[in-house]
Amino acid sequence: MKFYKYLYTTEKYADKKKKICRRLRWNIGQINVHVITLAKGNDLLEIYHCALLQQKNFRRQGIFIVGIAEGYEEAVSLSQQIISEIYQKTGDVAVKQYIIDQHFHKQE
Repeated sequence: MKFYKYLYTTEKYADKKKKICRRLRWNIGQINVHVITLAKGNDLLEIYHCALLQQKNFRRQGIFIVGIAEGYEEAVSLSQQIISEIYQKTGDVAVKQYIIDQHFHKQE
């Protein structure tokens, strides 16, 4: 499991980001946390409840988490925000390529 270095969060989770990420890594259950990941096959995002990350088979897939949200509805809203932001910056919706480029190549 890897986390995007510019991890997107909802307002409620902005201050709790490190704690939530630590709990996800340590496989500690959280009731209402949903994660937004890069899709495996196409150039879209996927939303999962954090309980799925506790399954061994799921953890072996090498998930790349780009966002965390409280509840499914907020995760959908955050996904829309991510796609909209990328479209405004690049004029394209190549979400996967943009995030990978930002994570591995951006210099600050």
